[in-house]
Amino acid sequence: MPSPPAAFFDAVASAFPVDFLTREGADLIEFGRDWTRVVEPAPCAVALPRSTDEVARLVKLCGAHHVPIVPSGGRTGLAAGAVAAHGEVVISLSRMRAMHPVDVVGGTVRVQAGAVTQAVHEHCEAQGLTWPVDFASKGSSTIGGNVSTNAGGVKVIRWGLTRQWVLGLQVVLASGQVLEQGGALEKNNTGLDLRQRFIGTEGTLGIVTEATLKLARVPRHLDVLLFAVDDLAGVVRLFRETRAAPFVLSAYEMFTDACLARVLAHRKLRAPLDAPATHYVLVELEGIPGDAREPLLAWVQSLLERGVVKDGVLAQNGSEARDLWALRESISESLSATGYPHKNDIALPIAALEAFCGELGELFARRYPGWEICLFGHIGDGNLHVNVMKPTAMEKPAFLAKAKEADRDMFDLVRKHGGSVSAEHGIGLLKKPWLGWTRSPEEIATMRAVKRALDPENLLNPGKIFDA
Repeated sequence: MPSPPAAFFDAVASAFPVDFLTREGADLIEFGRDWTRVVEPAPCAVALPRSTDEVARLVKLCGAHHVPIVPSGGRTGLAAGAVAAHGEVVISLSRMRAMHPVDVVGGTVRVQAGAVTQAVHEHCEAQGLTWPVDFASKGSSTIGGNVSTNAGGVKVIRWGLTRQWVLGLQVVLASGQVLEQGGALEKNNTGLDLRQRFIGTEGTLGIVTEATLKLARVPRHLDVLLFAVDDLAGVVRLFRETRAAPFVLSAYEMFTDACLARVLAHRKLRAPLDAPATHYVLVELEGIPGDAREPLLAWVQSLLERGVVKDGVLAQNGSEARDLWALRESISESLSATGYPHKNDIALPIAALEAFCGELGELFARRYPGWEICLFGHIGDGNLHVNVMKPTAMEKPAFLAKAKEADRDMFDLVRKHGGSVSAEHGIGLLKKPWLGWTRSPEEIATMRAVKRALDPENLLNPGKIFDA
């Protein structure tokens, strides 16, 4: 991709503040990549706007000079959706973090796209409200990135995906036009819902600059439990038991002993349970007051007596609950700190999880012997994170080449079981070859038509999801 003409940089320098654009090498690397660290970043510049007006004016300039754009949020994605690898201008929303006062009566809040997820949670919590979309990466992920990838997270089973908690959007189109959609209306049945057209499209149709978020009440009480089970069949059986129990299920997270071993080693912790197991399940239940826990305790005892679980622990206070959650939320960090993981984020129908995982284990044992698989995920919504650890003796390039073969084999299994090659991190660059494993040719053709209609010059995040 050719470098932008000097006239483009001259126009930016004359139209924006002196600190608006950076071409420093360290900034290009930092803002030009995401968590994947697979594709080398190579942007030509990084823009740091403070307002929607600045974003819109820059997009117009980029259009006039035919300069491609990569929108950038917290860069916590794992599909290279925010990577600028071909001389694009990165538009980072990191300075756009303003949060308006919470509308307590309407249960909404309007925030800029660069607002960090955890900061939004804290901003609303003072009013007894929360944006109930939650992630392990909430301290880094931003609202704009969450919207652009339709992020899921650890509580989808209770609250659903990002798209269900967005009432309104402000979006800058490829033309530089600013589009306002939805506002704070809960009901707006007036034709095509344009707001949903931009959620989950990875910045390929427009740049989200502000969002009006729908809020829920902060749960009065949360109980967190950790169970040990024998195998994935045990994980599924416990899920059935939990769904049938008279409690409100807020989260149901699974991780294997390989994940736990790396977390304990990285964080220098003791094992949380006495009985060794191959699979662990973290359960969060909502709304059981401390003085009415007898049914909960009786349920846990029944699970132990009937052999549904091998061992278990119930957090007795907030500190213990945070410690149990840390075992799950520290997995990605621990895998990267103790080895080199090749990551995949897939989804299966819950009924197909056991069969899929059994076939996946057999596949790796047969074709990739000696490779360690660290498996964890949001079992309540069928989302698995498959991490294949690089063998110590194998060089990284050779491992990545072999991992691509393994991807094809795994995605063939995903397709066989009616799953998705990407559950919550999008397609980006890394999943692009496999889009057809989940979407039909007719669906992809329709996506291309929408892209051409809204971005005819293919300047917004070009090359992501599919080649235009």
